[in-house]
Amino acid sequence: MHAPQPVVAALLSGHWYDAVAALMAASIPATGAPTQLVEAQKLATAAKRVLDLDAEDFSTIAHGFDTDWAHDLADACFPIQPRDKQRGALKSLVPLYELMLEVVQLRSQRHEPLQVVVTAHLIAEYLAHLAWEPTLGHAGDPVLMSRSVDGRWGTDDPDCPHNSAQRATAKRSLNASDGDQPGFTAYLDRFHSRLGDALSVCAMNHESVDAGERPDVGETCPNPCPFVMRNDYAHRRDLDARVRLARIYEGSPIVALRHHAPVGHFFGVPSVAEISEAWLRTWEKLTTPWNDGENPLLAADAPRADSPDEALPGLSALVSAVAGRPIGPGMVIRSIGADVARTLGHDPNGPLED
Repeated sequence: MHAPQPVVAALLSGHWYDAVAALMAASIPATGAPTQLVEAQKLATAAKRVLDLDAEDFSTIAHGFDTDWAHDLADACFPIQPRDKQRGALKSLVPLYELMLEVVQLRSQRHEPLQVVVTAHLIAEYLAHLAWEPTLGHAGDPVLMSRSVDGRWGTDDPDCPHNSAQRATAKRSLNASDGDQPGFTAYLDRFHSRLGDALSVCAMNHESVDAGERPDVGETCPNPCPFVMRNDYAHRRDLDARVRLARIYEGSPIVALRHHAPVGHFFGVPSVAEISEAWLRTWEKLTTPWNDGENPLLAADAPRADSPDEALPGLSALVSAVAGRPIGPGMVIRSIGADVARTLGHDPNGPLED
């Protein structure tokens, strides 16, 4: 191989897949384009795109390979066509959250503080969807929403406390998969991330939790619809708690840090110290006891994932508490890296040798 193998080993160990892809590309012309280098470059390029959370192309990337990690990646992507059989992150957000937690971990290892902050912000985007997933049976899939909700959802009924943006989102969620691809893509681009905001109002209703019992994190609903009330009291209180925890994170210092970075002119990129300080303040908010003693992150039986050495300690615990099930960093990107090493004929768990 034209590229020095210890260099490739070091790059793979540090998850510098973009650099590995560039080295492979430079080596191919000098070596007559052997199959293993072509395949290694293809894999390294895929790993780089996944690490960049290039979610629009996850499906295309996944279809280029027949591996376990490719199937996991397909489960983490949003469908391209409105009625694709593979619903991916509209069916369940768990694979996408496993991927995002892995990205936070690897970005930290690459000493990329801005990307850690960006991914922490992305985790906030769909956290309320994740809280609702066990109740809906899906992650807000427009194909299924009309069967999952009823009452005033998506209407102009003045008894519904949704604001205009939430009403528009609720209405679009009922028929976004009924039209063509451009309309479906527009829904995903402009509306779907707001769906959790609308659902949060429904979860935090006056029939489930009394004023003052839990932190005030936004608009609540005095007139819950039947689709909310069909769940028993314990279920509704559990859903309310997990949604409130998600919203506390959405308004936290670590998420707010993204809005200040970068601002251009060489300023605004957060330092490791700033991120650590923001996360400590965030964790303090997340773990503050509630008046009713039911903060799900503090529960003795709170779900936990085995996530040692997290860049943001407790982030997996937060995601798990919101989801109501253990969720930790996945292995998609690291599995692609291991395939690069194997393709080059080396032990993916050991150093590459000359």
